[in-house]
Amino acid sequence: MLSGCSGAGDTGSGAGSDKTITALMVGNPQMEDIAKLTADAFTKQTGITVKFTILPENELRDKVTQDVATQGGQYDVATIGAYEAPIWAKNGWLHELSSYADSDSAYDKGDLIEPVVKSLSGEDGKLYAAPFYGESSFLMYNKEIFAAKGLTMPERATWQQVAELAAKADDKANGTAGICLRGLPGWGEMFAPLTSVVNTFGGTWFEKDWTPKVNAPEFTEAVKFYVDTVRKYGEPGASQAGFTECLNAFGQGKAAMWYDATSAAGTLEDPKASKVAGKVGYAYAPVVKTKASGWLWAWAWAMPKTTKKADNAWKFISWATSKEYEKLVGEKLGWSRLPAGKRKSTYDVPQYKDSAKSFADITLKAIEEADPVNPGVQPRPTIGVQFVDIPEFADLGTKVSQEIAACIANGTPVDQALANGQKLAEDVAKKYRK
Repeated sequence: MLSGCSGAGDTGSGAGSDKTITALMVGNPQMEDIAKLTADAFTKQTGITVKFTILPENELRDKVTQDVATQGGQYDVATIGAYEAPIWAKNGWLHELSSYADSDSAYDKGDLIEPVVKSLSGEDGKLYAAPFYGESSFLMYNKEIFAAKGLTMPERATWQQVAELAAKADDKANGTAGICLRGLPGWGEMFAPLTSVVNTFGGTWFEKDWTPKVNAPEFTEAVKFYVDTVRKYGEPGASQAGFTECLNAFGQGKAAMWYDATSAAGTLEDPKASKVAGKVGYAYAPVVKTKASGWLWAWAWAMPKTTKKADNAWKFISWATSKEYEKLVGEKLGWSRLPAGKRKSTYDVPQYKDSAKSFADITLKAIEEADPVNPGVQPRPTIGVQFVDIPEFADLGTKVSQEIAACIANGTPVDQALANGQKLAEDVAKKYRK
């Protein structure tokens, strides 16, 4: 979807105008909100037009990587995440943003949540992407369904307990799945939740010395559990269901539980967008061998080195990630829809605290508990909870996810899928072993 936003003061002609910047972003609800609000707020204030290109997550990742890596220069700003920011900073593909943020007194960089800032910083300690919203993961459940079936959700359930609850809540005859779990291939789609499951089952993609462990017993047990659970109690067409599909299914009351991003809660609690608003309970990410298992992610605005409009790009980034913008969302669209999880001050706003009282505290605690350095039971060679922060992981994770999607869709043996994944991981490891 291409959405052009224009406003007062822009006398230029399209992307070539000095007063126009181009923005590429992922098609999540919070991004669709900013596309609606930019013209009447930012453009009227600054005279800068923003032309948005909005794409589904997998397509966005391909497009932004292609443009930034090849120095294509098509976009002035783009949404990237905690996986890309450190790698692309090291490659010299991004403008550092610390100098802009530090000299912009109204921005209040010190208000940003520290784990999120660290995840978007380079080896030099500078910020290379400004967080639009931060998230961990948690378990969402439909309180009406649970009450009707006499079920109780522990605050910190084990995955085995979750499977038992999914079996009891599953009601396919009446169109309700026991649980929604992403099965759509993609390192950032399926493997966001699945890698966090692998971690808490005791598995890892690589050991500290880069020994691949994709077909190790713990990794295998986790994937078999995930595949078995989603095949028995999951949503219809699970192998093609990603974040958006699960958000829609759970929000329409078609799943009793959903394990996914904490950022989903704002949409689920909006009566205009969700049939389950006010009916959702929230629990910490399920565990097995670890104390916590939530992931850490931020969708963030980055500025490719190729932009010729860095000052105007920063003006947009600063506004889009500001307290002012959060207030605008609250007043125009509803306080539960704030792109939260990035600023400490958000959690002191009375209107937000009231509208997000069911999920705000658990979201913040989950973000603070996430440990990108030690997310499992063994030392890791690099950072990342739900990813391995090396350039090769995007391809590796996506290819292994395609193998596992076949297990979900067709019952292909998990052992076979992970044997193939192990070979791919061994090829990657050769580069890093010393």
